[in-house]
Amino acid sequence: MKQIILVVLLGSLYLEAYAQTATLSGYIRDAESGEALTGATCYVPEIQKGVTSNAYGFYSITLSQGTHRISFSFIGYETQIVEIDLEENQILDVFMVEESTQLGDVVVMAERRDRNITGTEMSMERVSVKMVEKLPSFMGETDVLKTITLLPGIQSGGEGSSGLYVRGGGPDQNLLILDEAPVYNASHLLGFFSVFNSDAIKDIDVYKGGIPAEYGGKASSVIDIRMKEGNSKHFSGQAGIGNISSRLTFEGPIIQDKWSFIVSGRRTYADVVGRLIGIEELKENQLYFYDLNLKTNVKLSDKDRLYFSAYTGDDYFKLGESLYMRWGNITGTVRWNHIFNGKLFSNTSLIYSNYDYNLGVPGNTADQFDWSSHVRDYNFKQNFSWFLNTDNRINFGLNLIRHRFEPGNIKASENSFFQTLNLTRYNAIDGSAYISNEQKIGDLFSMEYGLRLSVFQQVGEGKVREYLNPDSPRGNEVINEISYEKGERIGSPFVNLEPRFSARLTTGSTSSVKASYNRMVQNLHLISNTNSPTPLDIWLPSNKYIKPLISNQVAAGYFRNFNRNEFETSVEVYYKDMQNIIDYKDGAELFLNENLETELLRGSGYAYGMELMAKRQEGQFTGWVSYTLARSMRKVPGINNGKAYPSTYDRTHDVSVVLNHDLNSRFTVSANWVFSTGSPVTYPVAKYNVQGNTLFYYADRNSNRIPDYHRLDLSATWNPRKNETRKVKRSLNISLYNVYARRNAYSIYFRQNEENPRITEATRLSIIGTVIPAITWNINF
Repeated sequence: MKQIILVVLLGSLYLEAYAQTATLSGYIRDAESGEALTGATCYVPEIQKGVTSNAYGFYSITLSQGTHRISFSFIGYETQIVEIDLEENQILDVFMVEESTQLGDVVVMAERRDRNITGTEMSMERVSVKMVEKLPSFMGETDVLKTITLLPGIQSGGEGSSGLYVRGGGPDQNLLILDEAPVYNASHLLGFFSVFNSDAIKDIDVYKGGIPAEYGGKASSVIDIRMKEGNSKHFSGQAGIGNISSRLTFEGPIIQDKWSFIVSGRRTYADVVGRLIGIEELKENQLYFYDLNLKTNVKLSDKDRLYFSAYTGDDYFKLGESLYMRWGNITGTVRWNHIFNGKLFSNTSLIYSNYDYNLGVPGNTADQFDWSSHVRDYNFKQNFSWFLNTDNRINFGLNLIRHRFEPGNIKASENSFFQTLNLTRYNAIDGSAYISNEQKIGDLFSMEYGLRLSVFQQVGEGKVREYLNPDSPRGNEVINEISYEKGERIGSPFVNLEPRFSARLTTGSTSSVKASYNRMVQNLHLISNTNSPTPLDIWLPSNKYIKPLISNQVAAGYFRNFNRNEFETSVEVYYKDMQNIIDYKDGAELFLNENLETELLRGSGYAYGMELMAKRQEGQFTGWVSYTLARSMRKVPGINNGKAYPSTYDRTHDVSVVLNHDLNSRFTVSANWVFSTGSPVTYPVAKYNVQGNTLFYYADRNSNRIPDYHRLDLSATWNPRKNETRKVKRSLNISLYNVYARRNAYSIYFRQNEENPRITEATRLSIIGTVIPAITWNINF
């Protein structure tokens, strides 16, 4: 791989040395807000060459000296044609204007949306926040993560779950980052909502496969969420009042075109309103969550820009003096963009992430205790983009993370029957370096190839227990315990190479075929036997007893557009092999277990599937239809006699229908319908009585399924007296969740019949069993 990249570099440098060229570079931004436009196209029709802007809106294109007509385009914006006399390196910042079309007009652009055909990326979706805001939502809360589950190959963990299952992987196998900072638990209210406030979000990129070399650390997917930068042109804001929460966002320039900010917050208020109107059950109780997003950026010079972004959010639940629970995330990112010359773009990031949670009983009673736990990261990242020429863009960089894990600490008063307990802390150093090249070869073929090196080292302060049989540790077979000082290396480092490759071959003006391969290595493991993340889950690093999870995925796809790129269709197939999969012994005890490794089993897994999608993103009627046929299997010694069995994340069939229709300039209606095969589960097949107690004998692991899941949601948005010249714009959104009141099963459990204990009955647990209406009043000013 290194030799290939070296040949490309030397060849390109040789040609440029004998060619009279100049470089045009700059930023592509929204003319109204000054926000950077990611993925905008800079295209030169005369040579049929072009480049796209990076995540910060920066572009660079090297051309022969002389006069050129250059086209700048981006979906939803008017194309700009610029004629420029390029005799030397120049800087040109482009500000693009959104299209203003009358209802029913045909959108005509110089560059139609065909990036799904011409781009090398596959198994990747860029989710529009504008589309997300139009779709029906639970309790009126727009949710980007819930929208992502409507894409093919991505399933939800079920009602009341924020877990995402991507191509057969678990919820801990998704790299979820907000302005580069990892978010370890993205749920509010135990999974009914996500922590991402759409008012503060600009871009959402979802990678299921063909993952670029700059990303690593998780085995299944990347969900890269970027916050808005703040309006650098003028002050503006938006607010919303809904059934259970309110939102307020304010943004504007501190120094026009140089320094801007955005502040966005939301909070639920069911507990506050309940107490005000005299609901007795809420007088002594609390139940709420809040989010607060902050971002500012300042232009230091034409070559330097500094960003600071932060997020904090908490859930808090208190049941009088009986119980309390809280969990939350704090993230912070400082980034410095620097342009060394017209071709080399640099981004330096310092990142902080903290996820912590508490559970306890207040007061000074016999059952008083306070349990706390956290995961904390300190992260340095350095990325470079070298726009070598119109056919090659080289990305390279490094990343260094310090992880700190505290699985659990219990503090108890003298009067409590609980005892103070501190579980073993874990620390680790996580380093990586990568290099990749996006290369075009002629007009029909392009590819992206790269290599990532990851090095993971567990360090002290910490303890490691040794067992009589290290390959199958048992809690009663501890033979030694070794203590390590702060910073001391614990064991050998885990060193892995992760090759990445994707390619595109254009088969016509409206179609292409693509293929990809990626190896992903995961060194952070979620220890949980639930279907989705909960506040009580434990994160552990790779260590002597938990090996890195390694995933190899190959994928291929056919992409075709119709009616001048108005309709996009695709079919993708994939196969994923997974090594060092973790599963759990029957009856595993995970909570506050000092010897967690004794409850774990290790094996392998594989997943495969086919994804179909048809989409329309322009015009009066938009939306998509997707279907996924997939299997996800595990093979773990000690389970099912070593035979393969469906994983918890196996969903054979998954269907999503998403529709949005602009009836006129004031009314919009939307709908989505989802269907998925029921989750795998293990049912009892026999029972026997032991000293008056009924015990069950269970079938093979995950050999049964709960009933299939399906649901219809509807919403309507009304814009009263819509006028583009008005400074204050209002809208009313009404939504219905679970329209036909389907009682989807969250789980099935078995119990003895109260009237006849000899009879065992299956009981369906449903989180939601009725239609849930919501109304939200939105204001933009």
